Amino acid sequence: MSTIDTLSEFVEAAAKEFGIPGAAVGVQVDGREAYVCHGVTSTENPLPVDERTLFQLGSVTKTHTATVLMRLVDQGRVDLDAPVRRYVPELVLADEKAAAEITVLNLLNHTAGLDWNVVVDTGDGDDALAGFVAKMAELEQIAPPGARASYSQAGFNLVGRIIENVTGLTYERAVASLLLDPLGLTDSFFAPSDVMTRRFAVGHNVDEHGDLAVSRPWTVTTRGNRPGGGLASSAVDQLRWARFHLGDGLAENGERVLTTEVLNRMKEPTVELRGSTLGDAFGICWFLRDVDGVRTVGHGGSASGQFAELLTVPERGFAVVSLSNAGPESGLLFNQAVVRWALEHYLGVVDEDPEPVPYDHARALELVGSYDNDAMTLTIATDGTELTIGAAIKPELRAASETELPPDYEPAAMGLLPGAGDEYVVTGGGLKGQRGFFTRAADGAVIGADLGGRLFTRRR
Repeated sequence: MSTIDTLSEFVEAAAKEFGIPGAAVGVQVDGREAYVCHGVTSTENPLPVDERTLFQLGSVTKTHTATVLMRLVDQGRVDLDAPVRRYVPELVLADEKAAAEITVLNLLNHTAGLDWNVVVDTGDGDDALAGFVAKMAELEQIAPPGARASYSQAGFNLVGRIIENVTGLTYERAVASLLLDPLGLTDSFFAPSDVMTRRFAVGHNVDEHGDLAVSRPWTVTTRGNRPGGGLASSAVDQLRWARFHLGDGLAENGERVLTTEVLNRMKEPTVELRGSTLGDAFGICWFLRDVDGVRTVGHGGSASGQFAELLTVPERGFAVVSLSNAGPESGLLFNQAVVRWALEHYLGVVDEDPEPVPYDHARALELVGSYDNDAMTLTIATDGTELTIGAAIKPELRAASETELPPDYEPAAMGLLPGAGDEYVVTGGGLKGQRGFFTRAADGAVIGADLGGRLFTRRR
């Protein structure tokens, strides 16, 4: 039996295990590409998923946004080390010193010190990004620029505004003209009106009865949030996207899109990450992670009941993309399982979760509490025998939302990792395998927790 046949068997079995209605998986290996598709686009109006079916990419969109910005760098139109205000003079933040100091690179490697996001809908007009940036004065500054990495959707929306101001085009038109069109990414779209004329997957979440239900509306990403997570695309396009980043900066038609130097620079470490499932370091947008002695470069994303994962291994010319239409717990675990299977069976690279140390009650009591950012709350608790972690969208945001929001992650087991660094791994539930760490003040008190690359500040 060929490897693609066994991949097909694995995808089918994993989809059943995790309750995935539909999935599209693509693999690039030894100069060849192969696809495995499973299930249906929707449980209510089912169509077979194929390699051209459009899925929401979520934060994988950031890799496209960053690459457009780097094309402007390559053209000499943007300087990575310049302050953002050179290109967005209208920028106002709660911290004026930070607003003046944040550089373009700080945005691209999430070291601007900006909190996660501003929860606001600035409409569907061409001024949506300008309106979003005008709201950024409401965003908390969680650290001085350059002091630490903390994943920020708002920061990438601001990158989108740089692109608009420099090119004189809307963000979407700039991405199309500078990236999608030259690379032949003909299955990639931002506007729902473009998506709905093609075969596309709808998201699914677990409802209050524990049943899988269609997520409505199809997308909760506003136009002002598109640079950080608004693209829909297919497995075919995402493998083509991966091949471009594994290559020399040329499109498949021979057009020069980026110089090799700039393309490779995106995969070089710019800031280290501590205790993160996402990677050991940020490049320029990309997460860099060493797995079983091999450097991987990738990015994941979540959307309205959908999950996407894209991983490359540059030294082996390898790429895998996994797109699934269920979340939040099942899609994340399915994609992780597919990527790990592909790494092991195609490259012999084994990716395993670290083993936690035995439960220590005194140490656990130091960590118990509530931690939050602008959108979510983490709850760390103990029953005296194990630590648990739960993640929930803030109730006031749910109450104010006019659209259906994803369900919360119910409390699940977690364990501390060896060493004195307060790093941890989640060992159960929908966040299984996710890693993070706790931050202490100078006096030793725990003041924050990181999960998914984002800082959550301790409130009690």
